[in-house]
Amino acid sequence: MVSYNTTAVHIPTDIYEGSTIVMNELNWTQALEEVFRKNKEEDPTLLWQVFGSATGLARYYPASPWMDSSKPANKIDLYDVRRRPWYIQGAASPKDMLILVDASGSVSGLTLKLIRTSVSEMLETLSDDDYVNVVYFNDKATKASCFENLVQANVRNKKVLKDAVQSITAKGITNYRGGFELAFKQLAPMNVTRANCNKIIMLFTDGGEERAQEIFEKYNPGKTVRIFTFSVGQHNYDKGPIQWMACSNKGYYYEIPSIGAIRINTQEYLDVLGRPMVKADKKAKQVQWTNVYLDALELGLVITGTLPVFNKTSTKADKEKGIQKSQNQLILGVMAIDVSLEDIKRLTPRFTFGPNGYYFAIDPNGYVLLHPNLQPLTAKFHEPVTLDFLDAELEDDIKVEIRRKMIDGLTGNHTIHTLVKSQDERYIDRGLRMYTFAPVEGTDYSLALVLPEYSLHYIRANIGDTITQAKFSESLLADKFDEYGHTFIAPREYCKDLKPPTKNKNNTEFLMEFNNYIDTKTPNNPMCNVELVNRLLLDAGITSVLIKIWKEKELQHGVLARFVATDGGITRVFPKSAGQFWTEDAETYESSVYKRSLDNDLYIFTPTPYLSKENGTDDAVLVSRAVDLTINDITLKPAVVGVKLDISAWMASFINTTLRTNCNDEICGCQRNDVYVDCVILDDGGFLVMSNRDEHIDQIGRFFGMIDPILMVSLVNSSLFAFKKTFDYQSLCDPEKESKAAAGLRSVYVPTIADMLNIGWWATAAAWSILQQLLVSIAFPNFLEAADVDDDMSDAMLKEVCITEQTQYFFETSERTFRDTVDCENCSRIYHAEKLPRTNLVFIIADAKHTCLSCDAKPLIQDEQPSNGPDPCEMAQNPRHRKGPAVCFDNNESEKDFDCGGASSLSPSLWQMVALQLLLFWVLTGSRHHAVPS
Repeated sequence: MVSYNTTAVHIPTDIYEGSTIVMNELNWTQALEEVFRKNKEEDPTLLWQVFGSATGLARYYPASPWMDSSKPANKIDLYDVRRRPWYIQGAASPKDMLILVDASGSVSGLTLKLIRTSVSEMLETLSDDDYVNVVYFNDKATKASCFENLVQANVRNKKVLKDAVQSITAKGITNYRGGFELAFKQLAPMNVTRANCNKIIMLFTDGGEERAQEIFEKYNPGKTVRIFTFSVGQHNYDKGPIQWMACSNKGYYYEIPSIGAIRINTQEYLDVLGRPMVKADKKAKQVQWTNVYLDALELGLVITGTLPVFNKTSTKADKEKGIQKSQNQLILGVMAIDVSLEDIKRLTPRFTFGPNGYYFAIDPNGYVLLHPNLQPLTAKFHEPVTLDFLDAELEDDIKVEIRRKMIDGLTGNHTIHTLVKSQDERYIDRGLRMYTFAPVEGTDYSLALVLPEYSLHYIRANIGDTITQAKFSESLLADKFDEYGHTFIAPREYCKDLKPPTKNKNNTEFLMEFNNYIDTKTPNNPMCNVELVNRLLLDAGITSVLIKIWKEKELQHGVLARFVATDGGITRVFPKSAGQFWTEDAETYESSVYKRSLDNDLYIFTPTPYLSKENGTDDAVLVSRAVDLTINDITLKPAVVGVKLDISAWMASFINTTLRTNCNDEICGCQRNDVYVDCVILDDGGFLVMSNRDEHIDQIGRFFGMIDPILMVSLVNSSLFAFKKTFDYQSLCDPEKESKAAAGLRSVYVPTIADMLNIGWWATAAAWSILQQLLVSIAFPNFLEAADVDDDMSDAMLKEVCITEQTQYFFETSERTFRDTVDCENCSRIYHAEKLPRTNLVFIIADAKHTCLSCDAKPLIQDEQPSNGPDPCEMAQNPRHRKGPAVCFDNNESEKDFDCGGASSLSPSLWQMVALQLLLFWVLTGSRHHAVPS
């Protein structure tokens, strides 16, 4: 429910909406309504326009009911605009903050708990542009965590600091000198990465008699470091010294007597940091673009352009002194306009880059936006969604250099061989990628285009006559499935008034809607992306011819279906009946099988994932290969063709092919359920594709390390397989329980025997040749060679963002043959492994697993497991490159007669106390009067 006729207002729960300040702001911000409407008229593409006030009020347009979808209805609304990433980044320049905690014996008990909570809330006012560290002191000063210097205030570092503060204990005496000395040394210029702008010290204490004046004179003579002091708890200690510290160092003094005062008082320091911006006036009126974050008004991922708003009215003191120029130093708030990343994506020609081509941008912190791997699953807007470029992709030295150059605003290009994680994150492929990048004018962002070699050119379909269009579209009709196979079309926005289907919608329904639209409005309708529609129709026409070729040839034994999928968005499965059980993604740009086939000039065997079988998916193996098309010496890969194999039939053929007739030896090949021999076929990710054991058939598609971990470890040690651990920072996990422990890959070393026994009893060249010919002939009969020539919201709410670790395996070398012995305590197993030509498979014959059970058989886990991620302490020692702000507003030299919280905080509280005492006196005397009988 959205209204473009008015604005709406949100006021934080902990602010009294009837206060004079709030009522005043409601009054004067009402004028923004007309401004917002005019902005929308001039630029209809504008989304939310918001003004966030320094008092916490937020006025936004268009108006809509305030709903925090991340919280149940019975939860308190804790939204405060001043704690949103865009407000923090827009209200002040970046900060180098040192939090100084008094841990002397006097702060024990409730005061210490309030300090811990206050520090945690203070950390939440920092963004990734800021740097922070925590120091505590009593007799001596100590760094609270493992961080030796200030670290970037990202979510992982802040968590380390929060945990460290919780372990601080109160003891000893208060030594302000030692605490401030270490604090200033932390802020001193060093050869380390930091914000290099506002320098501030936040002191949390219960008060004391020491001013540490000589320390400030020594380390802060120019008052370049602001000191903010917080008197925490209810006590009778002298507050004068800590007030003096703030007032003498251009900071502010606050009181936190109870838990209710924490949120407000730990964020109001931003008003003080905004003073230099107000003084800079027009120089500070610069649009700043934020990091990517999840919008609270359900726009999804957004970036926000912000502009600070200053109070330029003359104060009463200015008028009395006759000063013409305003001396006001208050920042009123921040104006913001959201830009949805989805809207940006819709403006880019995604489908001309090919399935494995993409674009992305990064900000000065190295965080990506528009990257295909930036897909946070959370629906909670307060959760961070920052993802570094080196975490979005598989890191290597060249990518580190690309990231550095992009952050520094350079233009360049690199062509590299790199590891690429598959769409389903189960495999790793090696691919050639060309990175081209340049800065985006008027912003701090840098934009990159990444293309494989076969996507440097693309097919632009131009079907001029409507007769041809009609002929091609006829093959898409649902009642033609018998003739042209079960047809799927990619769920793309072909026309603006033809919305792509939701995940729950049947693809055939969307196909019928598309056909009806084309019939009534023609493909050349102005509302349509003509190039996208014509490419779909062209592919429909070409693939319809291929289906006719397939119809002339019967399916070979063991082949359940044939299929063809195209860049243009067509997938045809023949025969029609097989399409009813088709589970591959209709969007070829999102299909792991499709994208892997393009990157590998092999027949790619892909078993049904083991976990998918629990959801009722049939056992099958897909075999696919990209179609190479050469035009004027330019190679394109516009389609993928393949077959779907029946597991049972393939197993029978597998057994028959490997058996030796008239065999007098003990070993006669891979007999079914052989007592002495295990025979398996694995794909390049280490997943089981075939076995000679019935007990393994149900486990096809499962990672082999879960079936025979000792043999899998030996395959890694012999360099058949390599592995790479990766972290996913966008996972969702069940809320953490104390009893749960993070699990990772078990590191096991199995020694190898150099002198192998000869296993010529089976692995002869002739036998390998027979097996290889069998596999290829079953998977790809002649018809294929002819073709070569021609989540939901509720789940997201119940879970929380976490880090998971996954291990992907891949073939390490191009070697084809591997032999080794697995030695256990009192037995051993010999195995021989051979890669099958033109496929992603390896055949392994080994002594049966049950013949040697003395080895440790703990499963080797490949699936995602909860993890703490890389050690933040180690990462802090070698921080990644980032770029600070081009302009920093921290100059406080011209600040005059500023309020530092000392007097103002005392006077009202004194008068309030007097008034309260008078009121109580009146109530008590009145009560006595009425209690006396007349």
